[in-house]
Amino acid sequence: MKSKKIAGKKIKESTQKYLDIAEIKEDCVVLKDGTLRAVLLVSSINFSLKSEDEQNAIIAAYVSFLNFLEFPLQIVIQSRRLDIDSYLERLKKIEKEQTNELLRMQTAEYREYVSELVKLADIMTKRFYLVVPYDPLSDKQKSWFKRFLGLFTAAQAVKINQEQFEKRKRALSQRVDHVLTSLNSMGLKAVVLDTQSLIELYYNTYNPEVYNTEKLVEVDKLRVEE
Repeated sequence: MKSKKIAGKKIKESTQKYLDIAEIKEDCVVLKDGTLRAVLLVSSINFSLKSEDEQNAIIAAYVSFLNFLEFPLQIVIQSRRLDIDSYLERLKKIEKEQTNELLRMQTAEYREYVSELVKLADIMTKRFYLVVPYDPLSDKQKSWFKRFLGLFTAAQAVKINQEQFEKRKRALSQRVDHVLTSLNSMGLKAVVLDTQSLIELYYNTYNPEVYNTEKLVEVDKLRVEE
């Protein structure tokens, strides 16, 4: 009975109230404590398929990267069920447009095969993210270990003006450039997520059950009414 009553009540508070994120703008995540984050989407490499010399070179580049690192980094790995709905829709369209009956039947069988394969095998995709932080105060006053723990602690609300934001963003960009160079030396490709991609990333992370059905509006098309 209690659970029914709770389920019947409307949720008045937004989930955003309990997040550390204050806003996302200009390809940066601004936390409530005034610190900034940049998120990089990083490719992967099959280390076991590399030759011994290549493996040694990758390890040496990674060690060098860690030795010269003067700020904490957060590595995030996300696993998601493989989404091939758009691919299946394209196959369905090709099937309908196919004039050759034999090719139409083969396309239909292939579409069914792929669909069943993904369901039975439970194929997952993995994405690798690197979070680069910038905190002008804690970087000077805290030890490396405390700075690392600060990535996961709750943020206190702090407002920063546009001038402060631009200054911190420039400092963050320098860190990002350093990380990108180091990743490239290891044979890894990385891109900095823009504002739209950041919003989608956090939306998908906190709404794993509905992110496939509830599509987000592009940032440029959003209308904010005061």
